Amino acid sequence: MERTIIKKLLEWKNSPYRKPLILKGVRQVGKTWVLKEFGRRYYENTAYFNFDENEEYRQFFESTKDVDRILQNLMLVSGQKILPEKTLIIFDEIQDCPKVINAMKYFCENAPQYHIACAGSLLGIALAKPSSFPVGKVNFMQMDPMTFTEFLLANGDGNLVSYLEALDVLEPLPDAFFNPLYEKLKMYYVSGGMPESVLMWTQERDVEAMRQALSDIVGAYERDFAKHPNTSEFPKISMIWKSIPSQLSRENKKFIYKMVKEGARAREYEDALQWLVDARMVYKVYRSTAPGLPVSAYDDLSAFKIYLVDVGLLRTLSMLSPAAFGEGNRLFTEFKGALTENYVLQALVPQFEAMPRYWSQNNPPYEVDFLIQRENDIFPIEVKAEKNTTARSLKKYKEHFDDKVKLRIRFSLDNLRMDGDLLNIPLFMADHTDRLIGIALDQLSSLT
Repeated sequence: MERTIIKKLLEWKNSPYRKPLILKGVRQVGKTWVLKEFGRRYYENTAYFNFDENEEYRQFFESTKDVDRILQNLMLVSGQKILPEKTLIIFDEIQDCPKVINAMKYFCENAPQYHIACAGSLLGIALAKPSSFPVGKVNFMQMDPMTFTEFLLANGDGNLVSYLEALDVLEPLPDAFFNPLYEKLKMYYVSGGMPESVLMWTQERDVEAMRQALSDIVGAYERDFAKHPNTSEFPKISMIWKSIPSQLSRENKKFIYKMVKEGARAREYEDALQWLVDARMVYKVYRSTAPGLPVSAYDDLSAFKIYLVDVGLLRTLSMLSPAAFGEGNRLFTEFKGALTENYVLQALVPQFEAMPRYWSQNNPPYEVDFLIQRENDIFPIEVKAEKNTTARSLKKYKEHFDDKVKLRIRFSLDNLRMDGDLLNIPLFMADHTDRLIGIALDQLSSLT
């Protein structure tokens, strides 16, 4: 399967400022596979070391900080050759190996000629711990589940991908492209972007194997909860995780602790929730009080929404049968459009540096699903899970912040078009949001 992160890895390889790389991402997102594939394509050989399978490797980092000695020991014990510039060294499952993480400082300072990539699940947790971390001595890269674009490529639909990537005008897509993309997006809602479930669908066309793969991943995540250093947090993490579908099924999707457990208070559960955020299993989207920079300065820390890292995992956790795939628009509208919001957020996160926010007001109630920062502008986004949509909340937002609104964006099942300063993006083009905003802004500036 083709993963777009390989392009970023190639930029890292060729950078004159390259440092040891730490590749972060949730369990089963394909980190090990992509590093090995990258090594196969662009290096003479790959030297792979797994610190979970071979715990004895850790001793080499505990007994010395001499990089040459560490590499010599690893070569001797594994029988793998390691050459400067020509070998990709992969250190896998390093989340429980602080000495290995710390050693990256010495590789960076004393042996920059070696190309090292580290990976591990729950690395976000490990890096959040106060330990001796090599600040400024490593490069970070985040690996997320497969995007809809990557899903299309895996499904043999490279022609549709090429068509979407070549679009440079904001006009409706012909039905010959729109209709198959709409149908394939429904399948993506079912499979999500976890490589194993995508493989089971795109290669095997086996819905039951795909469903089982997702159930197994959810089970693996739930076993990871027990790895919290404070065992008393385990049931709290589990309760928050299981409450997410019901949190998102409400009209107002603001996270409410009392839906986790009757009488639950924020101070009892916020550490457990932060564990899930650090593990990147969930995204925390704060309510913003106004579209200003820096965006964090306008966060209402008491109000936020929680989404899952992957739409397929949300469908699985919600126990929504894949059979809904055949029921018209049901997948898009189920749970008050929660799957659709989760999908759009999943597409936005890799494209923009800052985590999206949302905006809302009470009496009367209005909510703009997401605010994104692109360069020095904030753009409001409304997500609709159907056709023939109105944009009430986007209108209200513009009334409040008219001088700061260059462009409003709506995702829906309507076709691609511009209505004044409102850009309608079909849901299946969410991966192209950044590029489409650029085209829309150019179009608007040419009219003034």
